[in-house]
Amino acid sequence: MADILTETYQRIRQRLKARAGKMLTDADAAEDALQDAFMRLWSRYPVRNEREAEALLVRTVRNVSIDQLRRRRTVPLAGDLPEEDVGESREKLFRRVEEMVDKELTNLQRLIIRRHEYEGVTLEKIAEELGMQPPAVRMQLSRAWKTIREIYRKRYDEE
Repeated sequence: MADILTETYQRIRQRLKARAGKMLTDADAAEDALQDAFMRLWSRYPVRNEREAEALLVRTVRNVSIDQLRRRRTVPLAGDLPEEDVGESREKLFRRVEEMVDKELTNLQRLIIRRHEYEGVTLEKIAEELGMQPPAVRMQLSRAWKTIREIYRKRYDEE
């Protein structure tokens, strides 16, 4: 089972590194994120097929990159909170974003976000499935995240 994960990792490694590099803006940090993500998955998660392996890798690299960005912050945002409160605040944020995805986006934007962010499907593959050009899919994804950011700021920034 780890063979499927290893093969998938090798096949999409450059794409994963590019994604981590965009988030972290540092090649060494991106490489560390890839290695951390692979090691987390390799020892813990049995995968049944390449699609599942790819989705797990994409999501885990994204999460590891986010964790690295959080550690870089000089001002601890949740340093005084007990660990349960930090977990609750992450869960609360996730629920809020999920709600906005469900209620505020167009059907097309919702579909693209779910396929790309949750399932790890490439934008090129989504474009092919929808009969669209990849730049149009990227634009829809960008507009969806912009909508979510704007709505989130309006609703929750005063908290």
